[in-house]
Amino acid sequence: MRPEPGEVLHFSEDPTITRFIPHVAGSAQQPEAYIWAVDAARAPDYWFPRDCPRAMAWALPTTTATDRERILGPGGGRRVHAIEYGWIEPIPNVQLFAYRLPASPFTPFGEPTPHAVVATEPVEPLGPPEPAGNLLQLHDDAGIQLRVLDNLWEFWDAVTASSLGWSAIRLRNGRPRSDTASSRTGLA
Repeated sequence: MRPEPGEVLHFSEDPTITRFIPHVAGSAQQPEAYIWAVDAARAPDYWFPRDCPRAMAWALPTTTATDRERILGPGGGRRVHAIEYGWIEPIPNVQLFAYRLPASPFTPFGEPTPHAVVATEPVEPLGPPEPAGNLLQLHDDAGIQLRVLDNLWEFWDAVTASSLGWSAIRLRNGRPRSDTASSRTGLA
């Protein structure tokens, strides 16, 4: 489930949206009102229930062989998404929808590398929302490892100290940081 050229996607569990209006999200770190969407590269970040905490890492051209092996693992994988055990059941049971939106009103958002696109004017979907389908199958088809951990923090600490690209969403919904996760940054 990725956008076609000239489109961006907005993922939602609500299949009744007919018009997107800019708003300040409850978790926003900026005061501006936006409509949030993603391009093809960042669409996999949203193949989860909305409130699912997840940490993601992927290889960059500058990623070291050591970081690739230590965090992504053997076998040449390029991307891994990590969740906590409590989210195993919701993932295959959530009804997630993708809204295709015209890319033209959206601009990249995030520094130093954009992680989303935003619009500041109302936007109407290009058609009805599409069911995203089986979220586990989307990961499998895209060759993305899906790891299930008891706590995301040790993984997150290792990823953010590495040469990999990384992102996290809704970490505040995960288990609290444990004493061991706050004192270690390795995964071995």
